[in-house]
Amino acid sequence: MGTLYLVATPIGNLEDMSPRAMRILRQVSLIAAEDTRQTQKLLHHFDISTRLVSYFEHNKIARLDLILNRLMEGDVALVSDAGMPAINDPGYELVCAALAAGHQVCPIPGPSAPIAALAASGLPTDAFLYLGYLPRKSAERRAFLETVAGLPYTLIFLEVPHRLLASLSDLQAVLGNRTMAAARELTKLHEEIVRGPVSRVQAHFEHHEPRGEFVLVVSGKTGNREQWMEEMLIQAIQSGLVAGEPPSKLAARLAGESGWTRREIYQQIQSIKEKV
Repeated sequence: MGTLYLVATPIGNLEDMSPRAMRILRQVSLIAAEDTRQTQKLLHHFDISTRLVSYFEHNKIARLDLILNRLMEGDVALVSDAGMPAINDPGYELVCAALAAGHQVCPIPGPSAPIAALAASGLPTDAFLYLGYLPRKSAERRAFLETVAGLPYTLIFLEVPHRLLASLSDLQAVLGNRTMAAARELTKLHEEIVRGPVSRVQAHFEHHEPRGEFVLVVSGKTGNREQWMEEMLIQAIQSGLVAGEPPSKLAARLAGESGWTRREIYQQIQSIKEKV
């Protein structure tokens, strides 16, 4: 019975490839790779000649039998394009199938973009929630953010460059102007981590074109602030309405100041307006 090795590969800097990872990739009989072209470049760099087979989102079920049969004969390694396989990459189904068939599953840890970004964010690391890629459409994204708006944990998201500004806008609208860090191109030549309130991060990337994959690390609901008493919130809402502040902008602003979620504040706004 063979072992399925989950081998972490560099997320940018090839010097992050561990000696153990290289040894395992040389020893196994087969490497299942998310993108064989990308992995072939990595193997060529480290002079590794192990046979490759593709294993990606659209063939991950069809490939199960082939990989399980190879595990009956020897060890197999699973790699993704970068970082730890099976974390926001294909692999979950293969791990489950290998375990069900009685095989050992062994992680070979290494680079991970979400963990690297969290560690360097300056935000609390004792309790965090990794949520993968944000939904593509704004309405779905805002609805999703509402489900985690009240949680006290540091939140970690992935985002692509062409949706970054829209997602930052939705983050501020739903979660408020929380402290965050936006990390891109980690371990690469143009590594950049922008820290500060969501508004500051958004302003930065409005003037600097977003490039590369992003990890967004956002503080939990309360952060370092205590939640306002309801009476204080109502007074702030009334002052904002008297000043002519649009309800949506008022809710977004107060969400960043009060510790209440945008939805809770918006409900209070509607209730106050109905009584006028």
